[in-house]
Amino acid sequence: MADLSLDPEQLDRYSRHIIMDEVGPEGQAELLDSRVLCLGAGGLGSPVIQYLAAAGVGTLGIADDDVVERSNLQRQVIHADADVGRPKVESAREYVERLNPDVTVEPHETRVTTENVEDLIADYDIVVDGSDNFATRYLVNDACTLAGVPFAHGAILRFEGQVATFDGEGPCYRCIFPEAPEPGTVPDCATAGVLGVLPGVVGTIQATEAIKLALAYGETLAGRFLFYDAADMTFREIPVEQRPDCPVCTEGGIESVHDVDYTDTCAVDAD
Repeated sequence: MADLSLDPEQLDRYSRHIIMDEVGPEGQAELLDSRVLCLGAGGLGSPVIQYLAAAGVGTLGIADDDVVERSNLQRQVIHADADVGRPKVESAREYVERLNPDVTVEPHETRVTTENVEDLIADYDIVVDGSDNFATRYLVNDACTLAGVPFAHGAILRFEGQVATFDGEGPCYRCIFPEAPEPGTVPDCATAGVLGVLPGVVGTIQATEAIKLALAYGETLAGRFLFYDAADMTFREIPVEQRPDCPVCTEGGIESVHDVDYTDTCAVDAD
């Protein structure tokens, strides 16, 4: 149960939340009591970190093993030119500290792997996946689903983005994409490019989903997959159902991420 006592500065800072019947002081206290892990402090992670910190998510974990590059600054808006060469988690931590002293940042300067993913997510209520490669997306899906931790997925390329929320029970990411495409068949942002504002839209939707999960309010994108085309300025939604033979979110599937080889297609062995 969250502590419902808010000090005068918090009442002022979060006043636009507090006057909403759907949030109120109780909801704001829940946000301050929540723990959210953001995987990635890059294009998607930047707006996620910005808005979760501004909203008063009390503990914000940030996991990233990369350093700031000048080419990042076109879209990774929490970093500045003076941060080039610095670890992204440190740049992100300082950004949050300047923005909102209520938020405790837990930096994890590490790449998410099968060896550390279970320990990473165990300390958090909600995960936001802003990773930029298929291996990490499948790993995060499998670990969160097996642990019953809800997570908001996002991906971007050129003018297009996709968002979905998975509730830790099913359907999961593998119900839509059972395995990753063959290596080299899908370009990444470094080779195909990305419109600078695109991650702002997709990441903000992910942050919205995380806040709704923390508040236990509204309808999330669980069971729905949202596609955004910035060139046409269109959103398209498809329903997602649980696959009866999904090896992760159905009974009789894998028991641990260590049962999967997260290279090439990240496929789960039929046995």
